[in-house]
Amino acid sequence: MRSTIALTELAIESIAAGGDGVGRSDGRVVFVPRSAPGDVARVRMREQGRFARGEIVELLDASSDRVEPPCPHYTRDHCGGCQLQHLSYEAQLAAKGRIVVDSLARIGRRTVTLGAVHGSAKPWRYRRKLTLALRWTRDDGWIAGLHPYDAPDDVFALGDCPITAESVVAIWREILAQSRLLPRVPRLRGAVRLLDEGASFVLEGGRQWGQAEALLGAVPALRAVWWAAEESRPKLVAARDDGATAGASFVQVNVAVGEALHDHVVARVRSYAPEKVVDAYAGTGDTAMRFAANGAQVTAIELDREAATLAATRLAPPSRSIQGRVEDHLGAVLPADVVVINPPRAGVDARVAAALQDTETAPRAVIYVSCDPATLARDLTRMPRYRVASVTAFDMFPQTAHVETVCELVPERE
Repeated sequence: MRSTIALTELAIESIAAGGDGVGRSDGRVVFVPRSAPGDVARVRMREQGRFARGEIVELLDASSDRVEPPCPHYTRDHCGGCQLQHLSYEAQLAAKGRIVVDSLARIGRRTVTLGAVHGSAKPWRYRRKLTLALRWTRDDGWIAGLHPYDAPDDVFALGDCPITAESVVAIWREILAQSRLLPRVPRLRGAVRLLDEGASFVLEGGRQWGQAEALLGAVPALRAVWWAAEESRPKLVAARDDGATAGASFVQVNVAVGEALHDHVVARVRSYAPEKVVDAYAGTGDTAMRFAANGAQVTAIELDREAATLAATRLAPPSRSIQGRVEDHLGAVLPADVVVINPPRAGVDARVAAALQDTETAPRAVIYVSCDPATLARDLTRMPRYRVASVTAFDMFPQTAHVETVCELVPERE
């Protein structure tokens, strides 16, 4: 079906899950990037089946929620890393709260009441990790940056990222100053992550690389360099000292909000005074340790071998760490008083939902920590045995459309 292009005047009503503004033209939903609720704009609209995509040609009446984006890349380069810099922070929090409620109602068929979204004390410079795409060009050498939202295969050169800690940006500049040490291939991907001391660098791409030690020596702030060759998992290839082994596993991007979220999860679990807890997608065991310290027997399940091994050293028997997929092990470790699930953005495997739905003795609570309201809502439809006791949202990633949700589920009376 060929799409048609039309110019129309559009009033923006809300913000969709991906961060685009939403309006309606002749009953058709129109998604418009960089628009704000309350905007009235002349929009170039491209129909795509039952909905349409639009771009602002002229802003006729600006929303009171609008602010001037401080990052030049946001407007000049159409940077896709942020979606909401043009909204005041209060408007961002309100939009995220509505995204959660609407997703659970529309997809999950659950009506919930949500209080104010817990905001970040630092809406800027909060990120402790920055991942950049690298492209080799004969004329300009390495270009390191992010993708425009309207040209996702392109990369623009990043000057600064104001949601990222200045120290992370500075380390990236040092790495790029030594870019002759990177594998000479058309495309790479790299991530700088702050550790408790110093930082690590994870490079993805290429089939041969013999300059990792040289790069470590040339960038004093780095403690470790990891490399994931094409179609391989990251391996530690250079370390400044024996303790510099962290870096390829999960690192909390926004520490303050992450701690607040974890405190909330622990408080909800402890409210059930559980004797047995399953912590699925447990990472390195930070949360599992807190359950165990309160007297619970904890089974932590984690796919990443490095993280699961570290969790095992932090949990004393009878608590334990299992390395593997949650869907392969959850059924065997039930029943439990409380199950905590903290899956990636794709949500839980259908077998995880089935194990919780079909277990003979339901947990007294399932605490689902979600980074995508849509996949959370989908997973709730797979578990009709449980009702939503509470929903709490946290703004881990200001200036973006992402929102973290803690959903507390309890069994319906059986």
